[in-house]
Amino acid sequence: MRFHQAVTFLPIEETLHLAQACDGLGYSGIYLSDHLFNPRDLSSRYTYSKAPDGSPFWEKETAWPDPMCLISAMAAVTTNLRFTTGIYIAPVRDLITVAKSVGTAAVLSHDRVTLGVGVGWCEEEYIQTGQDFHTRGKRLNEMIPALRALWKGGWVEFHGEYYDVPACQMNPSPSLPVPFVGGGDSEVALVRATTLCDGWVNTGAATPDEAFAQVNRVKDALKRAGRENEPFSVYVAVRAYPDLDLYHRLEDAGVTDLLCAPWMAVKAKDGDTPDSIRAARLAVSEQFAEHFIAAMD
Repeated sequence: MRFHQAVTFLPIEETLHLAQACDGLGYSGIYLSDHLFNPRDLSSRYTYSKAPDGSPFWEKETAWPDPMCLISAMAAVTTNLRFTTGIYIAPVRDLITVAKSVGTAAVLSHDRVTLGVGVGWCEEEYIQTGQDFHTRGKRLNEMIPALRALWKGGWVEFHGEYYDVPACQMNPSPSLPVPFVGGGDSEVALVRATTLCDGWVNTGAATPDEAFAQVNRVKDALKRAGRENEPFSVYVAVRAYPDLDLYHRLEDAGVTDLLCAPWMAVKAKDGDTPDSIRAARLAVSEQFAEHFIAAMD
């Protein structure tokens, strides 16, 4: 099983330090999220909200660094880590922008990008980018093969229902195919992942029982797609205290990649300094690697 340190909500000034540390501790990758902005006036309901008004759990001041910029920066100071988006809201952007941005990050990272994609939930973001919120699922289904075509190098083109790109040169292009991971727990998202992508990731942390049920649904969907014998990554975030036995059972069930965030155990207290907080977060990440990642090898 591969372990990925999630850096969503980590202060951006700590990200490169944590990535450098994880690069030598046995972590397989870094997992990062995507939003364009936080609307002051929000009408869209967050899919997994537990609030009566449907609002998300994070504060409106929360920072959302551009994933491809952040990946490029982390890639410059690491050697081994793979960078996975969970999820990158591809259809909130136009096809060419996605192809250029992700393709360049893949080149700069020496093919260490895995593109976890999904449709998102915030219509306000779509309004500001001029992309159709209501066709976002269909457009993502077409965007995945379109991106694969545009990243082949040389003269490339794509012709579909939503995207029509005449012959062009889009350089630099990745030297290896960028893997796609489909995000989302709905049936539509599951079908997208198991028919068009190279893997699947759950959205939000699941209880252990929920996680095992999700894995079984993925397996069933892969069988329906005739892909049960093909390589396929299953990313899971679990809402549970670190537990070696649980990790072994998840691996036996078919989980290939576990999302974790040991740094979140460190909460700032009075008297803490930025340096002391950063050191503490690095320390707990090292302890997690020693107690769990090393033990899984």
